Amino acid sequence: MNKKINQLIQMLKAYLGIYVSISLGVFLFVLFFQPFPLQGFDFNNRLLFIAGLGAIVFITLVLILIVFNNYIQDYGHSNPDAVFPNYFGNFLLLAMSSVAFAFYLRFVGDVSITFHIMFKTTLICAAPLVVLWVHEKLKAYKQQNTELKREKENIRQQVEQYEDHYRNKSIEFSIDNGSGTLDLFISDIAFIKSADNYVEIAFKEDNIFKKKLIRSTLKNIEQQLRAYANFMRCHRICIVNSHYIENLSKNYNNHWLTLSGLEEKLPVSRQYLLKLKEVIR
Repeated sequence: MNKKINQLIQMLKAYLGIYVSISLGVFLFVLFFQPFPLQGFDFNNRLLFIAGLGAIVFITLVLILIVFNNYIQDYGHSNPDAVFPNYFGNFLLLAMSSVAFAFYLRFVGDVSITFHIMFKTTLICAAPLVVLWVHEKLKAYKQQNTELKREKENIRQQVEQYEDHYRNKSIEFSIDNGSGTLDLFISDIAFIKSADNYVEIAFKEDNIFKKKLIRSTLKNIEQQLRAYANFMRCHRICIVNSHYIENLSKNYNNHWLTLSGLEEKLPVSRQYLLKLKEVIR
């Protein structure tokens, strides 16, 4: 029992601001637009009477959307596919507030209840449902935006961890003639280019680009770099590190890549053009 009461208090605290705002909005609307004939009241009594209309809205909101929906939540837990009770709660709110308005107007305000009066009453009582619907939508969008920001932050942290790992990862190229190996950090390699029986590796060392010829094949180098997605073919004779790509240029039917910090232009064949465009985006 105490748990139920605490839940009701928490829900009331959460929605008190919007419920008071809606009730105040109804009060101001009736006060300024005067949809009901209230000539039998002086100014002070008219204010008090209209405040009663706002109070009716507030009380029905609390009774239906907090008390009723609290029990609906318990029903929904045992019937997760139940949708009807939510619509029934909204309908009950509209019906109860409209009937309460009508009785209040007739027996307190001495207003003759006509079809026109009931139509305006129903419209006024439907306004809180619209406001609440917009409020819940905005609240959902805000939560979604918060989740997206949190997800973006997680991705950013993962990218930073990957980049740290990437910067500290090294690779050893074997030289076919048995003269040793070439050890380079992955992040320092700009491109690898076939040169007859050799392979030319362009890499950064002490912020200066250097080139090294090793006796190997581009196919062997490509096998070694397969684990790193940032290395990709741009031509049958060339593999490029996408992190260094600065621009993709075109002249008639020819395409080439401009790399950051390098004057050399790498050729691009049609076979690899589409994939390169996706990476550059």
